[in-house]
Amino acid sequence: MARTGSTTVTIWHNPRCGKSRETLALLTARGIAPEVREYLKSPPDRKEIEALLDMVGGAPRALLRDGEAEFKATGRKAATLTREDVVDLVAAHPILLQRPVVVAGGEAAIGRPPEAVLAILPGG
Repeated sequence: MARTGSTTVTIWHNPRCGKSRETLALLTARGIAPEVREYLKSPPDRKEIEALLDMVGGAPRALLRDGEAEFKATGRKAATLTREDVVDLVAAHPILLQRPVVVAGGEAAIGRPPEAVLAILPGG
């Protein structure tokens, strides 16, 4: 993982996503060269998804892209999903992971908007 000062910074990135590219550019403009995890090429396991949920906090479904065809095909409603449901869905379909997610200093933030990640960065 890349470090800024004493803080490790990782971006869970999808290069096809505009918000993900904007967030990466924001980090770079601030002098941060994060570890880039292309999660569609290197999908997270259940333990990693659980850890992201813990670090992001809030409702587990915030980490889920419920507009994707893969989610719609499940016939589920996002509002009814449990934490376990979200972990199961993202583990089975990594495309459903909200993007981008930046991890720094034991915290994580979803880059929607990209500036939302600044709060977890050193000097944020």
